[in-house]
Amino acid sequence: MEMQQFYYDNKIVKKFLYATIVFGVVGMLVGLILALMFLFPNLTEGIPWLSFGRLRPLHTNAVIFAFVGNSMFAGVYYSLQRLLKARMFSDFLSNLNFWGWQLIIVAAAVSLPLGITTSKEYAELEWPIDIAIALIWVVFGINMIGTIIKRRERHLYVAIWFYIATFVTVAVLHIFNSLELPVTALKSYSVYAGVQDALVQWWYGHNAVAFFLTTPFLGLMYYFVPKAANRPVFSYRLSIIHFWALIFIYIWAGPHHLLYSALPNWAQNLGVVFSVMLIAPSWGGMINGLLTLRGVWDKVREEPVLKFFVVAITGYGMATFEGPMLSLKNVNAIAHYTDWIIAHVHVGALAWNGFMAFGMMYWLIPRMTKGPLFSTKLANFHFWIGTLGIIFYALPMYVAGFTQASMWKQFNPDGTLMYGNFLETVKEIMPMYAMRAFGGSLYLIGMLVLVYNIVKTVKANAAVEDELAEAPALQVISNGRLKGEKFHPWLERRPIQLTLLATVAILIGGIIQIVPTIMVKSNIPTIASVKPYSPLELEGRDLYIREGCVGCHSQSVRPFRSEVERYGPQSKAGEFVYDHPFLWGSKRTGPDLLRVGAKYNDNWHFNHFWSPQSISAGSIMPSYKWLFDNKPLDVSLTEKKMKAMKTLGVPYSDSEITNAQVALRAQAVKIENNLKSDPDFVKSYEESKKKADAKGEKFVPMNEREIVAMIAYIQRLGTDIKVKDTSKK
Repeated sequence: MEMQQFYYDNKIVKKFLYATIVFGVVGMLVGLILALMFLFPNLTEGIPWLSFGRLRPLHTNAVIFAFVGNSMFAGVYYSLQRLLKARMFSDFLSNLNFWGWQLIIVAAAVSLPLGITTSKEYAELEWPIDIAIALIWVVFGINMIGTIIKRRERHLYVAIWFYIATFVTVAVLHIFNSLELPVTALKSYSVYAGVQDALVQWWYGHNAVAFFLTTPFLGLMYYFVPKAANRPVFSYRLSIIHFWALIFIYIWAGPHHLLYSALPNWAQNLGVVFSVMLIAPSWGGMINGLLTLRGVWDKVREEPVLKFFVVAITGYGMATFEGPMLSLKNVNAIAHYTDWIIAHVHVGALAWNGFMAFGMMYWLIPRMTKGPLFSTKLANFHFWIGTLGIIFYALPMYVAGFTQASMWKQFNPDGTLMYGNFLETVKEIMPMYAMRAFGGSLYLIGMLVLVYNIVKTVKANAAVEDELAEAPALQVISNGRLKGEKFHPWLERRPIQLTLLATVAILIGGIIQIVPTIMVKSNIPTIASVKPYSPLELEGRDLYIREGCVGCHSQSVRPFRSEVERYGPQSKAGEFVYDHPFLWGSKRTGPDLLRVGAKYNDNWHFNHFWSPQSISAGSIMPSYKWLFDNKPLDVSLTEKKMKAMKTLGVPYSDSEITNAQVALRAQAVKIENNLKSDPDFVKSYEESKKKADAKGEKFVPMNEREIVAMIAYIQRLGTDIKVKDTSKK
């Protein structure tokens, strides 16, 4: 049999590994800064691009797409070549994948702190970057598929099935969730509104966790754990069941993020059923991974790589048991909007993704540099301090979540809320926030130890070079099934058929859930009293999105006595028909805002944005003093924004668009006049005017500043369906 010599491309793996390390430090450092902001809310006061609302999406994007994304590409590029016994299809495409992905990360790192965001969880990047993501993802797919086509190994190993499913599904999710109508190069509106936008977003959001943070890492587990243990995977049959059951069921589970919301009940219930079913394939995968280590537990005690893998797989098992449990309505009623969810997410991210990446790096770097790891002791230290970091992070957040849920639901004997002031809950859980910051610090220290260990290893060993390999050429075999060949072994050597079947498996759930919600109008009944936002309110809503307020405040009241008593009537689907995008939120660091309109006067909101602590003692909301700056609100795009909204179905008339500036200014002046009812406001306003005149600066009237637009939007919330009290007073 003719043997062919070729070289594995190790240099592309090295690039992705180094990028993983750099962005891992950055992402975790930003996360620690955010944790400290809960303790010191004005830590970055007066610096808009370092505010909590703008840094939070930077943290999530840095960890998910920069740290985990780069580690995924590193593992895929290394394992794919060896499983297929072929160099990657194109060195040019490999490098385009690498540099394109890093440029996308840099674009995110610049745009998000500037407030350029769509506000959609894990999909905050604006439309030009979305297009770049799609293009680079296609580059990755072409390179992978091309390598599969020119392979020298006939059968596709289980890891490759997961890589294929990842490529197909992420492409579908990203494209459909990112359908936006551009207003400018830096601003767009989701083509979906309200309930529809929420369903599409969490179809994407949940399955971004499934098919970006889970399936590719399961593929890496199936490759690196057997390699590190020097054992075959426990069960080939179980891997088949694990793969097909997981990719079919996972795609249905998104609606469990929207339980007790305005989403139709049938969609919520479908999400619950399939979420519970997810336990079986998820734990099947965990069992397959852990039992691969049977017979080598003594080696696990000594080898840090295996330690990382064991805790990673265990973390995967914990998170994938907890997720289905959280999708049960009675559990979700307690956990949703609390810090319990923060604990759940970070068990997955820190243990499953983080420890899998660390174990992979400690295994790969010495092999690629042809020498030993600089220090096994330091790697073991990293393992233990990282594990302690996870514990000190997650446990306090579970306690905080339980505390929040129980306090929010308590009533006095007379039927009033026992803890009517939201801040009572916040003050109670501050010690847990301090412990979380401590846990995050330990995890970051472990990451820095890894950096030192890897740098010393690379310096001491040989430079990373392409690796010579030898394998026989692929022999042509009939496309039909061989005598006695079962269906799946036949499918494993037919990549096109396997890809098509995987695509069908992941599309079924999405089509059944999303198409009826978008196409059948009766699912989203309208409310006659709900009107489009005024021009000033529309501008204020965009400021609310820019500042990331949705990261701390929800706009969705659930049908519980405690929430209705605290916030007002439960949410109705028809309230959100003009909301592009929806802003239901996923965490209540502060109270729900759906019905906050007209609850307080304009002066209260004015002072609250200037100094939250002066209005609400103990508040952990940061100040937003840049909204008050002596510079005008940019209204140059107001008409263009309204035209875009009209294209999306918002019923603005031509005259409303034409007269937008007049209406905007009239509402702004009215708010300014309301503010003048406060003597302190009048005094400070006059003083600031004198200072500007003394400096020769142009003085911008208050009615032209950003704070007025923000107040206009906040005061609008929930007022469309409020029932006026007509009783005699």
